[in-house]
Amino acid sequence: MVRVKKSTAALKHRKKLLKHAKGFRWGRKSKFKAAKDALKHAWTYAYRDRKVKKRTSRQLWQLQINAAVRPLGINYSRFIKALKDNKIEIDRKILSQLANKFPELFVKIVEKAKGDKK
Repeated sequence: MVRVKKSTAALKHRKKLLKHAKGFRWGRKSKFKAAKDALKHAWTYAYRDRKVKKRTSRQLWQLQINAAVRPLGINYSRFIKALKDNKIEIDRKILSQLANKFPELFVKIVEKAKGDKK
């Protein structure tokens, strides 16, 4: 059987990994072993933080909605419950955008949610 040397494939693999590590600090941008380890961690954090980004965005929307409904005499949890009871289906992202850009429309939504409940 013919002996196959993998030098070309291994070099290609190393170059590809080092290309991904461009911009890293110290030896992690030039030493294969350090770059491989740094990339493994970086890709793990990137995957995890795509989920965290959604989580923090939702928290921000909730804070903005709460800040907008407090002056109208209701808190966030009661407002969301009132929306569900009245079958008003608007997600939190849209509600926070309405509260910021179109406060008069947001006030009407709050009044509709509060008014129909009584």
